Amino acid sequence: MATLKLYGFPLSNYYNKVKLALLEKGIAFEEVRVPQMGPKTDEMLAMSPLGKVPWIETEQGSLCESQVILDYIEARWPDTALIPADPFQAAKVREINTFLELHVELCARQLYPQAFFGAALPEKYVARVRADLEKHLAAFKRLVVFGPYVAGDTFTIADCSAYVHLPLAGLASKLVLGEDLVMAAGIDWKAYVKLIEQRPTAQQVAADRKADQARMKGA
Repeated sequence: MATLKLYGFPLSNYYNKVKLALLEKGIAFEEVRVPQMGPKTDEMLAMSPLGKVPWIETEQGSLCESQVILDYIEARWPDTALIPADPFQAAKVREINTFLELHVELCARQLYPQAFFGAALPEKYVARVRADLEKHLAAFKRLVVFGPYVAGDTFTIADCSAYVHLPLAGLASKLVLGEDLVMAAGIDWKAYVKLIEQRPTAQQVAADRKADQARMKGA
């Protein structure tokens, strides 16, 4: 089989979510860097119609959307499972993962333009995002387990997401609102990240992200 190709860049949390899962499952893959800025080529849009990262190229064709990719690799390479075999427990993992991405990360993402890219967001907009994020984080705290992993005592796809999303939500809220709303909600993402980064796979993802940050600053 041809080596699976992962397209994107190491500053993307959704790219790193997929990369961490691939590393955890021991799947051979090649990283193909996609420019963060610039026009989207027809070749790129043929694989990811919005030009969003990540996407993968397989022997059968391409797939975009990070969760679709994780579902594919879980079915294609069932060894080193990242989803429980029990149907209800599997659904609970997917519930946490979906809630985190739809109601926490995408909410916090509205702050990213000001937090990370120098934009100035309207005060009313920021106030509305803050209220939503506080509500969603309180709800997320009721759902997660942290036992010690987000869905229980086993590392799952939900951890691939939480490891890359929670720090960004915390940092973005700190930079824009002056308060880390994730920590304020009683979700100690810093201790959680330390736990996950005991894993060599997460250490590699973190090292590659830091190297890419340094490269971008030097560009």
